[in-house]
Amino acid sequence: MFRAPAGGGTVPNQTPTTSDSSLMMDQNTVHQQHQQQNDQRSSNPSAASSSASRVLQYHPARPAIMDLFSLYLGKNARQKSDESGREPPNKTQKRVTALNRDLPPRNEQFLLDFEQLLSQFQDQDQLRVITESILISLVIQCSSHAPRAEFLLFALRSLSGISYINWDTVLPSLLSSVSSAEISIGQGSEPVATVSSATLTQSGLLPSSSTVPNATNFQSFSPSSPLPSVHGIGSPAQSVPEPSSCATLSPMKSPDACNGQQSNSRINLFTRDNSISNLRQLCCKIILLGLNSNLKPATHANVFYHLLNWLVNWDQKQQGIDEFDSARYWKPDKALIEWLHSCLDVIWLLVEDDKCRVPFYELVRSNLQFIENIPDDEALFTLILEIHKRRDMMAMHMQMLDQHLHCPTFGTARLLPQATNNMSGEAAANMRYSPITYPSVLGEPLHGEDIAVSIQRGSLDWERALRCIRHALRNTPSPDWWKRVLLLAPCHRLQSQSPTPGAVFTSEMISEATIDRIMELLKLTNSEINCWQEWLTFSDVFFFLIKNGCIDFVDFVDKLVSRLQEGDQRILRTNHVTWLLAQIIRVELVMNALNTDSRKVEITKKILAFHREPSSDLNNPQSILLDFISSCQNLRIWSLNTSTREYLNNEQLQKGKQIDEWWKQTTKGERMLDYMNMDDRSIGMFWVVSYTMAQPACESVMNYLASAGVTEMLQGPNLQANERFAVMREVSPLPISLLSGFSINLCLKLTFQMEESMFNGQVVPNIAMVETYCRLLLIAPHSLFRPHLTHLTQRNPATLTKPGASLLLFEIMNYRLLSLYRYQGKSKNLMYDITKMISSLKGKRGDHRIFRLSENLCMNLLLSMKEFFIVKREGKGPTEFTETLNRITITSLAIIIKTRGITEFEHLLHLQTMLEQILATSQHSWSEKTLRYFPSILRDALSGRIDKRGLAIQAWQQAETTVINQCTQLLSPPADPSYVVTYLSHSFPQHRQYLCAGAWVLMHGHPESINSANLGRVLGEFSPEEVTANIYTMVDVLLHHIQLEQRGHSPQDLMLKACANLSFFIWTHELLPLDILLLALVDRDDDSNSLRIVVNLLDSKELQQRVKMYILNRGQPEHWLLSGTFKRVELQKALGNHLSWKERFPTFFDDIAARLLPVIPLIIYRLIENDAIDAADRVLQVYYQFLHYHPFNFTFVRDILAYFYGHLPGKLILRILNVLDVKKIPFSESFPQHINSANASICPPLEYFATLLLGLANHVIPPLSYSSKLGPAGDISNTSARPPHNKTQAAMQPGQTNTSEGYKAFYQIQDPGTCTQLILETAVIEILSLPVSASQVVSSLVQIVVHIQPTLVQSSNGIHLAPNVVGQGSVLPTSPSGGSSDSFGATRTASAASGINTSNFVWRSGYTCQQLSCLLIQACGLLLAQLPPEFHIQLYTEAARVIKECWWLTDIKRSASELESAVTYALLDPTWAAQDNTSTAIGNVVALLHSFFSNLPQEWLEGTHLIIKHLRPVTSIAVLRIAFRIMGPLLPRLANAHNLFSKTLSLLLNVMVDVFGKNSQPSAPVEASEIIDLIDFLHHVIHYGGQGGPVQANSKPRPEVLALFGRAVENLRPDVQHLLSHLKTDVNCSIYAATHPKLAQTSS
Repeated sequence: MFRAPAGGGTVPNQTPTTSDSSLMMDQNTVHQQHQQQNDQRSSNPSAASSSASRVLQYHPARPAIMDLFSLYLGKNARQKSDESGREPPNKTQKRVTALNRDLPPRNEQFLLDFEQLLSQFQDQDQLRVITESILISLVIQCSSHAPRAEFLLFALRSLSGISYINWDTVLPSLLSSVSSAEISIGQGSEPVATVSSATLTQSGLLPSSSTVPNATNFQSFSPSSPLPSVHGIGSPAQSVPEPSSCATLSPMKSPDACNGQQSNSRINLFTRDNSISNLRQLCCKIILLGLNSNLKPATHANVFYHLLNWLVNWDQKQQGIDEFDSARYWKPDKALIEWLHSCLDVIWLLVEDDKCRVPFYELVRSNLQFIENIPDDEALFTLILEIHKRRDMMAMHMQMLDQHLHCPTFGTARLLPQATNNMSGEAAANMRYSPITYPSVLGEPLHGEDIAVSIQRGSLDWERALRCIRHALRNTPSPDWWKRVLLLAPCHRLQSQSPTPGAVFTSEMISEATIDRIMELLKLTNSEINCWQEWLTFSDVFFFLIKNGCIDFVDFVDKLVSRLQEGDQRILRTNHVTWLLAQIIRVELVMNALNTDSRKVEITKKILAFHREPSSDLNNPQSILLDFISSCQNLRIWSLNTSTREYLNNEQLQKGKQIDEWWKQTTKGERMLDYMNMDDRSIGMFWVVSYTMAQPACESVMNYLASAGVTEMLQGPNLQANERFAVMREVSPLPISLLSGFSINLCLKLTFQMEESMFNGQVVPNIAMVETYCRLLLIAPHSLFRPHLTHLTQRNPATLTKPGASLLLFEIMNYRLLSLYRYQGKSKNLMYDITKMISSLKGKRGDHRIFRLSENLCMNLLLSMKEFFIVKREGKGPTEFTETLNRITITSLAIIIKTRGITEFEHLLHLQTMLEQILATSQHSWSEKTLRYFPSILRDALSGRIDKRGLAIQAWQQAETTVINQCTQLLSPPADPSYVVTYLSHSFPQHRQYLCAGAWVLMHGHPESINSANLGRVLGEFSPEEVTANIYTMVDVLLHHIQLEQRGHSPQDLMLKACANLSFFIWTHELLPLDILLLALVDRDDDSNSLRIVVNLLDSKELQQRVKMYILNRGQPEHWLLSGTFKRVELQKALGNHLSWKERFPTFFDDIAARLLPVIPLIIYRLIENDAIDAADRVLQVYYQFLHYHPFNFTFVRDILAYFYGHLPGKLILRILNVLDVKKIPFSESFPQHINSANASICPPLEYFATLLLGLANHVIPPLSYSSKLGPAGDISNTSARPPHNKTQAAMQPGQTNTSEGYKAFYQIQDPGTCTQLILETAVIEILSLPVSASQVVSSLVQIVVHIQPTLVQSSNGIHLAPNVVGQGSVLPTSPSGGSSDSFGATRTASAASGINTSNFVWRSGYTCQQLSCLLIQACGLLLAQLPPEFHIQLYTEAARVIKECWWLTDIKRSASELESAVTYALLDPTWAAQDNTSTAIGNVVALLHSFFSNLPQEWLEGTHLIIKHLRPVTSIAVLRIAFRIMGPLLPRLANAHNLFSKTLSLLLNVMVDVFGKNSQPSAPVEASEIIDLIDFLHHVIHYGGQGGPVQANSKPRPEVLALFGRAVENLRPDVQHLLSHLKTDVNCSIYAATHPKLAQTSS
């Protein structure tokens, strides 16, 4: 025990290496600390508890018990006094002292002595507490003294044997005291991460080590995701402050000394670490003793957490220690390895399945698996490996099978989950689903700014992000989409800027994808494919991205140069890149970079290096522009910065003189460009001028538009004699082919100047200027769009106070820019702004024109919505809508909910409030015939509404005498005109609403007997609201009178009489707005006469003539293509007497007929609802050509087919399709023959459906790969050009984009807005139009998916798929290919496989057969998700049938292990299976369902339960796994939909009961251990649901979900119950209940 000096001399007594002196603490001090910690753990500390602690501290039994333990530990009082009386020895004195201490008694005697001691005192409970306190203090002191430590273990074992130890109090107190001791031992070192039991109780769950103060957070990287993980979640790690001293961070690991520190300090640190190791080793042994007792769950949780924290932080090292020194002086010692092993023993005992004291899931979601420095220890490595294995198995159930494929299509609206909490209704409704999610290490979908920045370049997630962005750059979603998903470049980001929840793409991703797109377009250009329109569209998006700071310009130029240098430099043969940069060179951020950036000279050189000498063939405007664009660029840079002028190309600067000379010659004298008769050279040169002299070019265009001069409007009935009204004479608007080549800078200047002239000028603009203005906004929607009401008000607050300016603006928005506003995502905001204006106008007398125009605009906006919307921006109070708009809002909601679903469950919460807001100001009730087609959620809310029509008639009858008397005086032919003033001044408002009804009664079938002049004057002086009320009451009264007169008159005579009277109001004297009258009539469809009147009015020659005149005056529907001089229609002829009354501002696009565009579709809806199919057919036959002018006719066709699916005869469907200009819609070539087929019961062949899916795979799904980096420059076979949709094409490469033949600019596809939406929704229209049932369609699509890979494999080999061909190449003999004869059974093979003519099918797609099979599955799921729920029901039925009939699930000869192996492989990933040609029927069907779920609105997810119901009863673990694999990935989407989340969990538990129930009889014996991955998944998903998103350190299950599990678990076998024992509300068996604040408080 003593060490001699090396030289043989004597030395003073040294500290023994095994002594306890390094941990020696005063017993009272330890106890006081322990007691203080107990006090702190108390939730309500009080004076009484403090007093009790002091009583225990000075209890007379305490010294006696202490002496007893000291005796057995060999630490008697005499020894203490002797040692205390010794003098410190002289260091130079040689001294040898013999041991002089009494041997302690035998251990076996201890229990007798202790019991005898206890008998001397009364209060045994106090004695037990004192004993526990002394034992804990002795453990701290004696942990490094092996014999004493052994005795303490013996004493604890003995006392536990007589049940004297309360382990539920001892273990938490012991662990807390150990943590305090480690802090005290540190003395200048940073404290070891500690936690008290209070931490555990307050957190309400098993806390992660990441919650411990100063604990190290470890990052992890999953094979499926590069995201850093905290607590195994995948969210970014929090930064940890580093200590400033060079002391040790933890005694866990022996530190090296700081620079200059002596070696003895290092020895002391080693000794200290050794002591801590001994303490933890002893603590673990004590815990092992305690685990033999029945501890409470809270104790298990406390122990587990502390030990897990020790393991996670086992290697904390000293800050500032040199890494070389650390490696040199430190390695794990024996003591550290021993306590690690003991700690692992405890962990294994806690999580072992036999006892399940703590769920293994707590290890899965811990940091232990992510520690950076795993020691060379097999035991710890084994545990971590097991955690990784369990985690990967669990995470699989969270992820969709199409995870690697899933990207947005921009063809379907998706909302952002978990981002709508604590938001206003409108804010929640405006949130969008992230276009891409990144899988966390636990399989959870993650999104957001912090996630995006952690994606590593080159990773799978990085490539998925680039797929999405490249797809967006080709298909140009709205600027609103870009702003939501993009992060600003770091150099442009403000420090105070808050994070964007949906932002998932970084500037580096955008920059790389933008360069990819440039390379792609260069290759197309080099292949002599005319892709100028694609360049124009791309430049619009590029300008937007640069201007908004999403791309770091300097970094972008560097990368673009590098990319061109890395590849074949011959790819840059033209000046397209120079032209692209010239478009943005005037953007402020770019000018700052070229002026002030430290690298401005280098960047300027690189920009100039993109110049290429053009070919000599300058035969079109584009080539002329590209010839001069370098000169334009040099001139611009020359004007920007003097320091870079020396690097400019003098030749190009001199070439600029040619531009000046051309411009001078062209504008010489008073000459003006004739923009309508320019040759190609003139067009090209003017485009060039737009880059060098934008302001002169702008003035030239403005001068041209005003070149015809000004004329004074002729004096009319609505103008005073002294009024003058100046109007620009008409010229031709600039053609869009000319405007498209203008620089964006010139376009911006033009729009500014035009707005100033149109809205603030003294002269009324001509139609040419307005039309040109609209065309500019349509050709560059990203760069030029502005929300007009806000934009114009900010420029000049007085602008919209001018009646003419407001009228012009509303006409522009209603007849030219509606689709642009929807594309921009600004329809709702515009609706709110217009609604406020309507609210202020509806009570003002005489303002009928602007009111009706704004109301019509709101109708169009409401009916254009594709997703749920809030009726008030503020979300509170009744609507500000008119009665008409309230009714249309309900109709619009019905169409949206029924045809597209409610995307988020949060919207369901707002729906009831929204209905209350609408119905609070509406008196209308909907007929039963209308309600039967409404979606159930609306039908239930409206069906109980009281019908007030009878009350309205009673009110009329009460007022009838007075009203008729007033009307007689006012409306009789000889009535005094002055009575009009009297009537307006003295009549009551409740009587004024019956004016038109009174006039109707007085007519007696003779309209000419009414004084129309007086009636017109009064209606003109009424407010718009009063006119609307008159229309609705008149309709009620006339229908009432028709019913009364039916007894003595024929229905035909009554109808003719009614129509004649209405003609008096509408056509003869034009006293009422036709659109409102028609809407009022169709809303009274409870009376059959109402719709007859409507049809008669639509059949009237007057209306049809008016419509024909409108079509003749307006020209073709594509207004942007119109050329020639516009002819302005006179105000009165365009709008009629009522709307033009007292008006003098001329019309531009407004017309009575145009007001009917939103009304006629509603009439068709109402006719179909009332089974008036023939009438609807006749209306469509007459007005189909007129409906071509409807701004959303494509949407109308798609929605009406979906709304009435299954109720429309084939003839009517053809009429509806005629509303479209079929030549401009990309229908399949064989589609016409299928819808015109004489035998409607024959389903189209599989080849038809396969071709539809191929079109979606080629044009809608983001391409899998980018091939522009491959192949020689200019080789079009290696470009990314996609084939035109549904056309026969040569072989194409993967991901090919539309060439100019198939590419369409926004103005060409304003409805639906993007190419992807057009192609996707065209496929939807085709499916909905087929004269076959939904079950036939779904069966065909599922057959294609099930057999897809062998079909394609043989197609690629030029072999037709023959029946009964067994799939080859399967890894597992029990997992046949999806195309094998056994997948469906022999009875279905021939019909399923022989329907596709596979010749050249893969070759046409541009993909390999493996890639295409995956894409077709995804395309099929996407297509089915767009269809109505009738198709979904059939899908669930068909999918369940395919699964149940799969032979390897029904073959009784197969062993359970074979079946398990086959199912597990089938459910891994179809992408992997496709790569080795081992796709399975089940794998493909599950992948189809997951792709379908991904695109399904959440409201429709409730129907997904049907597939599991079809699979039940489940008798095998294989089908159980399939059920979990199908439904598991849905649960993250349902986290905030608590009811549906619980229903889905309950369904899965019921399936588990089918297999593992107490009374179940599975097909083969199954052990509970075989489903541990499902057990872990259930633990994880209830934490996800409790958090409402990705699991965090403080996530806890919701009590109601625990209660649900508790009820379900009772029906399971005991061995399975045991594994789920913690998912209960019982605090005595569940750690989650015991640590849940609510449940723990309730139980206490």
